Amino acid sequence: MYDHPSQMEPLLPRDGQADEVLGLAHDLRTEAARLTGACQHGVSQELARLLRSMNSYYSNKIEGEHTRPLEIEQALSQDFSSDAEKARLQRLALAHIATEQWIQEEPVDVAQAYAPDFLCRIHRHLFGQLSDADRIVRLHDPQGVVSEALVVTPGDIRHREVRIKNHVAPAASVLPDLLARWSTVYGQARRGELQIVAAAAAHHRLVWIHPFADGNGRTARLHSLAVLGALELTSGLWSPLRGLARQAERYSEALGNADMPRMGDLDGRGQLSERMLLAWIAFFIGICLDQVRFMSRMLNLRDMQDRLGALLAHEEHVVKRGLRREALRPLHYLFATQGEVSRGDFASMSGLGERTATTLIGKLLDAGLLRSDSPRGPVRFGIPMDALRFLFPSLWPEAEADAAAAGH
Repeated sequence: MYDHPSQMEPLLPRDGQADEVLGLAHDLRTEAARLTGACQHGVSQELARLLRSMNSYYSNKIEGEHTRPLEIEQALSQDFSSDAEKARLQRLALAHIATEQWIQEEPVDVAQAYAPDFLCRIHRHLFGQLSDADRIVRLHDPQGVVSEALVVTPGDIRHREVRIKNHVAPAASVLPDLLARWSTVYGQARRGELQIVAAAAAHHRLVWIHPFADGNGRTARLHSLAVLGALELTSGLWSPLRGLARQAERYSEALGNADMPRMGDLDGRGQLSERMLLAWIAFFIGICLDQVRFMSRMLNLRDMQDRLGALLAHEEHVVKRGLRREALRPLHYLFATQGEVSRGDFASMSGLGERTATTLIGKLLDAGLLRSDSPRGPVRFGIPMDALRFLFPSLWPEAEADAAAAGH
């Protein structure tokens, strides 16, 4: 068992070994900045709302405790399943969404993001929303038999020893020292690309430390979102959680490999493998780059115009919902150049008469393609789940499948 902070070294790769991952970090920084600059506030606001639901789905899926996207949407409207287990998973999904929203609305700087207290606040915010019954964890012995049940205390560092698969977590007595060292090294990483490398490395080392009795994976992923936000890389437009879940086996394997002890004189100077840490960092930043590039394609203005046209020409939206092709120009304008417009300006851009345009705006609001904060207030571009297959195809395939099954 690990019982000294030095046993999780190296926390960062040596300068001479980090060229490749620093190059990946440079690409991520450049491409993320380009993506952020290309997206209007109104769209980013709505996309962030959608991604919070998606992140909840994927983070819980990684843990094997996910509910369907449609059930998450129903839970957001306080419509919970009559099945007790499904309802529990719906509540867990809502807790994840609320915690991510709290992280986005109360941002911290990079050093604060690595403070042990902030880490505990994430865990407390997430699990503090759940009842005691929803926080029961069943522990299993090496044969897979349930040996004990305990109630997770939100925000509390664990006081007992644990083993996770092949990883024997550090002794509970050394956790404060481990977290202090983790906080210092990553919170003081050199500005620029090394901070991105640190964000990747910190994710593994946090999972390795395993500071909580339960919820370490979810907390580590939420923490990574907080750090990436503090580095001004995401702006709510993309998330590594989608990529981690889509490559869940590689994610688990890369995390496990980075647990390995040092392998010979050429493998760094710490107790753990520098080579495997570098492989993990490259994997994590590669996932981030893939997500940024995917969203850059999705937010291409010309492509979005074509996708909006296809949506407005589809029988489902024309016949069942009463939408009209004349909505294309003002909708694309909202997406491309403006966060919000008045209802009068939206009507003028449609070219329709006042009464017809007012009816169309109402139908677009009902369909979720427009959103507004008040009955007569300005409107902004909306991203309803049942339009994802048109607007953002393959972003959240499970949500597309649920919408299709529901008959949308």
